[in-house]
Amino acid sequence: MSDIAKLAGVSTATVSRALNGSEAIRPETRERIMALAQAHQYTVHAGAKNLRSGENRTLGLVIPYRASLRMQVTDPFFLSMLGHLADAMTEAQYDLLLSRVNADHLDECAALYDSGRVAGMVVVGQWDHHDQLNALAQRHVPVVVWGVQLPDQLYCSVGSDNARGGFEATEHLIQQGRQRIAFMGDYASGEAKFRYEGYCKALQKHGIAIDPLRVIPSPFTPLEAQQAMHRFCDQHQPIDALFAASDLIAINAMGVLTARGFKVPEDVAVVGYDDVDAARHSFPPLTTIHQPLDVAARALLQSLQEVMQGRQPASRQLSSPLVIRASSQLPK
Repeated sequence: MSDIAKLAGVSTATVSRALNGSEAIRPETRERIMALAQAHQYTVHAGAKNLRSGENRTLGLVIPYRASLRMQVTDPFFLSMLGHLADAMTEAQYDLLLSRVNADHLDECAALYDSGRVAGMVVVGQWDHHDQLNALAQRHVPVVVWGVQLPDQLYCSVGSDNARGGFEATEHLIQQGRQRIAFMGDYASGEAKFRYEGYCKALQKHGIAIDPLRVIPSPFTPLEAQQAMHRFCDQHQPIDALFAASDLIAINAMGVLTARGFKVPEDVAVVGYDDVDAARHSFPPLTTIHQPLDVAARALLQSLQEVMQGRQPASRQLSSPLVIRASSQLPK
């Protein structure tokens, strides 16, 4: 900066203000300084700037992993969440740091904040470790979570009503005249657990017995979902509908069903969850529960900003409507 100041014949303070877009500097001076900086490949070091100003403009996005599930950041849901949060943070002039921690040790997120790498963070999912997230909140680590609202919650969460979504997806299939409805997903943990609860409530409401033989355990990864569907088909358990805990599971299940000679939706109607971009372009297009991740990203950022300011924003539950497409109903 001192070298640029000498070349421009101004003080280093003037260079600093000009590079930061200060309107106190005359336009012609600012343009001359910017041209010199560009010609000499001068760039502002964001980390040093943050240290001088005492302000950290980097936020963390933590996508936990669990080795047994083998979920990658390339999962369509994670990619969509990453894209929308990156857009929201960029508009608000924040940088984004993507990080992964073991889902069984969510408390390790604190290291990002304690080290000064981020000013706050968004964690995607509770991963059955609500207690660890509460511990972070008690330590005043600025964190907000994409997830469900749970009892005795000390941290702020933004999410959808997974149980309600599972109920509406299953009831839609029942309204199409389907009675032998299977559930596919990890029904014992995470958000899928609540989607399974909604599935069970819908069956109970309409007097349909919950058949454990129609529950298909499946990870969220494509190959494992296909393998799980093949194993289920090998059991020759009759079904006329399938509610999957994610669109990725649903799309891969439809592929297996088609390969095995079943027609969707004539033989088996299918509903997914999330409404990722691929759901609109699958064959047939997939009926699904829409998660408004664009709205969620803005809500998560707004809540995180409030937490960083020392406030306690209320958790939010977003509307997640059913989007009906060709995979679940016969053409009229």
